[in-house]
Amino acid sequence: MTRNPLLETLRAFMTERDWGQFHSPENLAKSIAIEAGELLECYQWNADVDRDEVADELADVLTYALLLADKLNLDPEQIIRAKLERTGQKYPVEKAKGRSTKYDRL
Repeated sequence: MTRNPLLETLRAFMTERDWGQFHSPENLAKSIAIEAGELLECYQWNADVDRDEVADELADVLTYALLLADKLNLDPEQIIRAKLERTGQKYPVEKAKGRSTKYDRL
């Protein structure tokens, strides 16, 4: 795994507080879903949102996602690039550009 200063900061933050004991993959996955729900709640009644509130909730989602990737020994950049490659094959530009149609209906 490549050196990631942000991940190193997260690890140090968690270690100082002894929170690693609570960070099983299951708990981290649950936390991602919970925080994603809180992010969605920002948009519940309209699209005119408090940007700072959205940033806080998005930071929580990203934090738990990075911690889960770290716990599972997955490199976030590598798994995102691999997923983009697979998604690009399912959604070729010439068929998918400007469309939200699912890949099996293109």
